[in-house]
Amino acid sequence: MDMKDEDRGAPGLNAAVVRLSDCIRLMQADLVHANPTPDNLGHPVLDVLMYDPLDEWTSIDDRIILAVGLSSGSPDFDQMLHRAANSNAAAVIVKAHGTPLEKLRSAAVSHDLAVLIAPDNADWTRLVALARASVMGAAADSVSGVRLGDLYAFANAAASITNGAASIVDPLGRILGYSTLPGQPIDELRRATTLSLQELRPPAFDADFKVVYASASAVFIPSADDGMARLALAVRAGGELLGSIWIIDPGEDGRGAALEALDRIAPLAGLHMLHARSASDFGERRNADLIRTLMEDPGHAPFAAAQLGLESSGGLAVAAFSIVRPESGSLESVREIHRLLHLVTTVCTVQFSTSHTALIDSVVYALLPFDGTSSRAVHRRVVQEISAYAHTISTYTLIAAVGGVAARVEGLPESKSEALQTLQYLLHQQAGKGDTPGNTSPSVGLFEDYLVPLNLLRIGAFIDTSGLADLDDIVKLQAYDAEQQTDYLGTLRTYMESNGSISSMAARLHVHQNTVRYRITRLAKDFDLDLEDPQKRLWLWLRITTMDLASKQQWSVR
Repeated sequence: MDMKDEDRGAPGLNAAVVRLSDCIRLMQADLVHANPTPDNLGHPVLDVLMYDPLDEWTSIDDRIILAVGLSSGSPDFDQMLHRAANSNAAAVIVKAHGTPLEKLRSAAVSHDLAVLIAPDNADWTRLVALARASVMGAAADSVSGVRLGDLYAFANAAASITNGAASIVDPLGRILGYSTLPGQPIDELRRATTLSLQELRPPAFDADFKVVYASASAVFIPSADDGMARLALAVRAGGELLGSIWIIDPGEDGRGAALEALDRIAPLAGLHMLHARSASDFGERRNADLIRTLMEDPGHAPFAAAQLGLESSGGLAVAAFSIVRPESGSLESVREIHRLLHLVTTVCTVQFSTSHTALIDSVVYALLPFDGTSSRAVHRRVVQEISAYAHTISTYTLIAAVGGVAARVEGLPESKSEALQTLQYLLHQQAGKGDTPGNTSPSVGLFEDYLVPLNLLRIGAFIDTSGLADLDDIVKLQAYDAEQQTDYLGTLRTYMESNGSISSMAARLHVHQNTVRYRITRLAKDFDLDLEDPQKRLWLWLRITTMDLASKQQWSVR
């Protein structure tokens, strides 16, 4: 290639060449190199790309390719390796999914291509962010000697470079690290936030944070009241917002240099924050496990509540949130559900001054405290407020449901079941509107808002499981319609929906009233149905209603 080594590097940075070995070291993602050689370890790296077999490749030179959804030995996998090798790619990251290492090594050697094997349970979203951040971070060597993920040490390094006290904040407003260099001035806001390790106002509702998040580079934030001005930078990796860095303004003389320094260290900041977040994954998993125990294991619920420090003297209700997407396994859907978790956590923290939330099986759960009858209005307001912000995280529809109140933690499984029943009901109601981007009318509510259809579904499930429907009139109608290609069941349904009114039924069916009378007479005679019997009508209508509801609900009531 014509490009010289000294010209290589991350876009927009005058930095030394970044090698594959640098990226592997910085990612720290348990990658196994199938065929390490001095040549491929020294291969320059410019960027990271996701592989799509339908895309036309451009600018593949020196890129790390992430092969999402491909399995070894498939035609797409072999084609991907061939194209990557011929395009001078730096490396390919794949998952083995049971393929022996020797087979992957053989494929890598035959194509003369570096192949990195990620664990089967690795999160592709995190790998993308880590890989891109490692490329940028390796190119930005302004901060060195800091252990990856040590945000306190990184804050000290940033404070030294910018000559102002530094704080690192996540999107929820939690202080992840702050500088402790002596002699640097601070104000009361900085003192209060470092003591509480929390911003006084959540970023989602703070005007200064919104300004910072909207900017692609470091910005100057004027002082408010008696506080000090600040310099701030939004930190991102692979397009994902990781948080922000805030620096006490060093003054007009040093402000320009400090802003430039912040922009220069932005990629490395993203790398440090990604690794710090990975270290906190264990805590998040433990939190999710404890909340799962609360919602599914009454015997161990008191222990889990004690571990979480959960106050439940007035009772608790389970809220469930999900995003209606046509596909659930894409990278974007994974990003959106994590953004939803952050949104739910933020709003619950603001409303209740505490938050117990978790992402479990693609559903975001929150435990909402209850302290009296008015709390149900608070629960409704919370889910409505979350839905009002849903457009900021996804173009698809948010659905949210709150189960009934459990007086004790042992009752949370029932509240969770009610929340999921309501959520599934709202999901299928929403499906009729079309799950497309732009159709973002939220579907939210409390369990009691949908008691009638939910109770009818329970009744229908009881009828089916207890055998009460075996060989009754509805079953006979269904069998006859299927054999003779008639629609007696539809006629009966319309009769019930019209409350037995001939004129109303004729208007619905767009036929003459005499035609309706003839159909009803034949229906009653051929199947020996006494439609004048109120108990008979009740049973038939109950069967049709529960059957129609169940046909739209692909779920089981527990």
